[in-house]
Amino acid sequence: MSHAFFRAQFDPIGRTEVLHPEPEASSGWIGGQLRGMAVGAVLARAVERELIVRERTDLRPVRWTLDLFRPVFVRPCTTRVEVIRDGRRLSLLDAMLIQDGRPVARAGALYLRPGPTPDGICWSPETAADPPPTDREPSAGQDRVYFSEEQGWSPDARTHHNAARTGIWHRPIAVVAGEQPTPFQFVAGLADVTNVVTNLGSNGLEYINADATLTLTRLPEGDEAGLVGLDRLAQDGIALGTAAIYDRKGVFGTATVSSLANTRGTADLSAIGGLRHRP
Repeated sequence: MSHAFFRAQFDPIGRTEVLHPEPEASSGWIGGQLRGMAVGAVLARAVERELIVRERTDLRPVRWTLDLFRPVFVRPCTTRVEVIRDGRRLSLLDAMLIQDGRPVARAGALYLRPGPTPDGICWSPETAADPPPTDREPSAGQDRVYFSEEQGWSPDARTHHNAARTGIWHRPIAVVAGEQPTPFQFVAGLADVTNVVTNLGSNGLEYINADATLTLTRLPEGDEAGLVGLDRLAQDGIALGTAAIYDRKGVFGTATVSSLANTRGTADLSAIGGLRHRP
């Protein structure tokens, strides 16, 4: 895995890790800013590192909420984690991304301890989602391929500028150079892509998300996962979108975003995956 969102450097004076953005982290909306996928993934890494220190390997991530409340620039940043509650069956943590001495994004993580499933039967919609066939998977120079019910699977987002149901199939991107991304880091970053899945339409991507919430029954298996649209509401320039998140074994969670109509126009999806080809 040759590309990554950040490069880590230890600051001996401040005794902290400083994260330097790599080109992979750049936003397709506005030059000089970071994409939400990179912000979510690096905060997930911070939460996981805190739980490792606390030896809480008995817990599983169940809910992840990312708030993107300030522009995150292509500048060095640090992370900070606060443990709100660390109980026998539950841990609740808050993570913050810091730039120039102030918070620019935050995330809340709920971890639960798994156990036996009760015998009772509950209603379920039995949501199904199909991954791309092997001949339509991302190539060696791509991170993702796009889907719409009108066009099927392809690597070019422009093919799917229509009003049909949309999906994405993605491969992991390293959060920090030299580190293998964990399954949670992968899907915590992928949750931000729900904005593309639910808001890509006939004029391209015209909404930018202010948050992303991920709920999980398990973590993904393998080095691929996808999102497919489940629901969408929009009024007065505000859109709410929900997607199912799945791997080749089936659906294992949902992701929801709250988005605003972007007055600057549409995003350049070729700058944030799918069309990018590397040597």
